[in-house]
Amino acid sequence: MWEQITSNRVKSAILVGFFVVFVVFLGWIFGRTTVWGPAAPVLAAVIAGVAAFTSYYKSDSIVLALSHARPAEKGEFPYLHNVVEGLAIAAGLPMPRIYVIDDSAPNAFATGRNPEHAAIAVTTGLLDKLNRTELEGVVAHEMSHIADYDTLLMTLTVVMVGTVALVSDWMFRSFLFGGRRRKNVGGGQTGSILLLVAVVLAILSPLIAQLIRLAISRRREFLADANAARLTRYPEGLASALERIAGDREPLEVANKATAHLYIANPLKERKRGFDSLFSTHPPVEDRIAALRSM
Repeated sequence: MWEQITSNRVKSAILVGFFVVFVVFLGWIFGRTTVWGPAAPVLAAVIAGVAAFTSYYKSDSIVLALSHARPAEKGEFPYLHNVVEGLAIAAGLPMPRIYVIDDSAPNAFATGRNPEHAAIAVTTGLLDKLNRTELEGVVAHEMSHIADYDTLLMTLTVVMVGTVALVSDWMFRSFLFGGRRRKNVGGGQTGSILLLVAVVLAILSPLIAQLIRLAISRRREFLADANAARLTRYPEGLASALERIAGDREPLEVANKATAHLYIANPLKERKRGFDSLFSTHPPVEDRIAALRSM
């Protein structure tokens, strides 16, 4: 279990580091090859900063509203409150706000910028179809996302993907409408190679950035699974819950591609293996279950 946790933390850190380097490199290429010069990356950074600031303070309320989540009153859902409160104490975390989504498809997600401003949302289908140990496994998984600041990490990576898309679009439009920089690019073969790299990056950068974001999301799911097993001391509870959630073929009606990565299992019920799994927000459920049962 500890090997699993360490491995996923290292891989997540490497992916985030590569993401940052990639964004900086793209900005440098943009400044070197277009008439915008260094001003464009600076402007993109300002826009990204504003987006990050807004996301930092408002992302939880936006996601909960998009998901049609409502506060779970203790009088209506005492069982859920009891589970969440017990696991919050065990994890040494503040009690998160609890929400329910009126949908028969079993699923759950966590949101919030830090443990002091966190929320957990579960569907009524999850409460109806899972037993207590399975529900504890799911809630422990979401608690792990909160404790590891995964919700903040994914908010920042979404902003970085948006920054890459913005810079790439500016680069591409600059090349199309005669905005290529004619000086300080370099002459001869070096200049040609730099321009070729810039064109390729302008086209492929949004795809590369999206793949990195999805890879980070998948690594954090494995990490949250391992941490949930550590918290409950019962990996089978979460493994059984994942089997039930994956086996339920009903899609979550309020889910969409913008929020799908937040849920414990893909709410859109897409099953992707091999090359197609690169574009999935979650690792295959079978792999997660196998990892849990090997602990």
